[in-house]
Amino acid sequence: MDSLTQIVLGASVAALAVPPAQRRRALVAGAMLGTLPDLDIVPLALMGVDAVTYVTWHRGPSHSLPVLTLLGLLVWWLAKLGSGVVRAAPRRWLAAIWLALLTHPLLDAFTVYGTQLWWPLTPPPTMWSSIFIIDPAYTLPLLAGCVAAWYWRERGVARRWLWAGVLLSSVYLGWSLIAKARIDDIAARTLTARGLADAPRFSVPTPFNTLLWRVVVLTPDGFLEGDYSLVADSGPIRFRQYPSEQAALTRVAETPAVARLLWFTHGFVKAEAHQGTLVLADLRMGAEPDYSFRYAVARQDGQGLWQAVQPEQLNWTFTSRRGLNALWHRIWHAAEEYAS
Repeated sequence: MDSLTQIVLGASVAALAVPPAQRRRALVAGAMLGTLPDLDIVPLALMGVDAVTYVTWHRGPSHSLPVLTLLGLLVWWLAKLGSGVVRAAPRRWLAAIWLALLTHPLLDAFTVYGTQLWWPLTPPPTMWSSIFIIDPAYTLPLLAGCVAAWYWRERGVARRWLWAGVLLSSVYLGWSLIAKARIDDIAARTLTARGLADAPRFSVPTPFNTLLWRVVVLTPDGFLEGDYSLVADSGPIRFRQYPSEQAALTRVAETPAVARLLWFTHGFVKAEAHQGTLVLADLRMGAEPDYSFRYAVARQDGQGLWQAVQPEQLNWTFTSRRGLNALWHRIWHAAEEYAS
């Protein structure tokens, strides 16, 4: 999730854990701890690693539940040594520190990007993909609770605002799972009718909402993409088919950078050949033809064979005319109307 959301989530849960007189301190500490895991981008940038290493190690060790549990103990021990406030309520501050740290990767796991919750174990990153990386409906209740708690300090009304923010955002997160289950059921029935019941697929909400969803399905020669509005659509999902250079991808799939990228994306990539360069686009982030993450991973030699190169992230060139106004329109209008 975005930094503001992680800041107000960490601040909220930390402030709820400590005694009322220490609420403002907990808001500050929780905000700092809530954004701490994302600072892994600093050492990665300083190390000058290649593009695939950079993107696949972000949300790695710094987002691991075992690592953050141990880090929380260390932070608590150091804080207890240096702060009489923490020594006055050690167990409640331990809970505050743990909650601020651990809620960060857990919330990230609800997005499609993927979070390595169990590093150093190496299952594919967790991507429950029920909420977009920025969603005001989730963030604003938490922000309101933090502002109220800062203003009212130790008064009981501050605690009620904090609880209201956490509960409302949690209910919204629960709704996102219900909405996703509905979309996945419709997708399963649509694909079964097309003979693709076992095809790999994922669903994800479109930007800033949980009413319009995007579904991507891998096929032997490419992928299908469809969108579905829980408000306006009925019946099966209307998919569009797109090609992918699967033969070229197969030739370089076992090279270290490409293999790691396939692991990181759960295999949801589009392979494109441009002037002798093989480009892999992460299908999870964006929509055809615009993708946030695209990597040049191989080039053709004199014999036309693909040879792996050091991966390079390409600039995102936004070419689609479908902006936020069109997205908002699509939420409230069925696919047939939108197509017309």
